[in-house]
Amino acid sequence: MNCIIIDDDPLSRKIIEGFIEKTDVLNLVGSFESPLSAFKAFDGDDPIDLIFLDIEMPEMSGLEFINTLDSPPIIIIVTGQEKYALEAYEYDVVDYLLKPLALPRFYKSVNKAQKRFQDRESISKYPEEIFIKKKNSTLVRLKYDDILWVEALENYVTVNTFKEKFTIHFTMKAIENKLPLVKFKRVHRSYIVNIHRIEYIEDNNVVIKVESGSKVIPIGKSFRDNLMDDLNLISR
Repeated sequence: MNCIIIDDDPLSRKIIEGFIEKTDVLNLVGSFESPLSAFKAFDGDDPIDLIFLDIEMPEMSGLEFINTLDSPPIIIIVTGQEKYALEAYEYDVVDYLLKPLALPRFYKSVNKAQKRFQDRESISKYPEEIFIKKKNSTLVRLKYDDILWVEALENYVTVNTFKEKFTIHFTMKAIENKLPLVKFKRVHRSYIVNIHRIEYIEDNNVVIKVESGSKVIPIGKSFRDNLMDDLNLISR
């Protein structure tokens, strides 16, 4: 992944540069002391896949900089302030690192970024929709974004959307193989959820907003760790 650093602190830039040299998956394209000086990095031939971005900087903050980008690359926030974490989450940053940086935590963050990068690459290979065959042989086109969850019912599965529920003669494994992994996650032996439709997770339940309220879906013990690893978590 091609990456750049934007941080007004020379010591922080130097530390991040050193950490990047220790990784095999990152190629440092540029290191900048301000967002204004970093704009030129986007004019080069090399696409920018990842930004290590500070927040509090003169002239333009890191979050203001993200707003100027039409299609922001993957962002890892690197800051000494914990107070911006919730706001940064709204910008879909992949991780939030607090200074002083530690190499193990940096590696973990890079792994998250690499997974996001691979997801972005693979999602373009999938169609954006699936066709469901109803009992009368009618084919109904469903966009992946409209599917909330899939539920197993003995020899059938139900595909649940905001407006309608489709019952089809399919196994969970077969339907799981039809759905893109970047959008759908098996959370229980009887449930697959659209991770982009999760409203919140509480205890061992996933809650999905539906037209009539909320749908509570249990998380199977053997599925929980895998689910949490795939979510975009803001953590210290």
